[in-house]
Amino acid sequence: MSFPDTVVLFILALLLFGPKKLPQIARQVGKALAEFKRASNEFKAQIESEISQLEFEEKRKEQAQSSSPKIEPMAGSIPASSSRFALPENRPDSDPASPDVNSPAHSSHA
Repeated sequence: MSFPDTVVLFILALLLFGPKKLPQIARQVGKALAEFKRASNEFKAQIESEISQLEFEEKRKEQAQSSSPKIEPMAGSIPASSSRFALPENRPDSDPASPDVNSPAHSSHA
């Protein structure tokens, strides 16, 4: 709003309300604007507080997840039956009484 527009509005308000009521109206408008500004600042502070709380909770969840990683098998990994660490299968032709020569208890590499 430019200066000439402000002057026109002031003259119009002076003609409508008169010189006695104009200061009272200006005070009321000033109080209303101050109240509006205070309320908007409170609202803004509340929104910022909620946002910072959400960000804090997200960081806490990320830290909790990164501190306890879950180990999952990779897709296409070697099947357990072909691993050298797999448990021996029970075969009908094998002797169950014979000791497992690959077991650590019978290892000669002590």
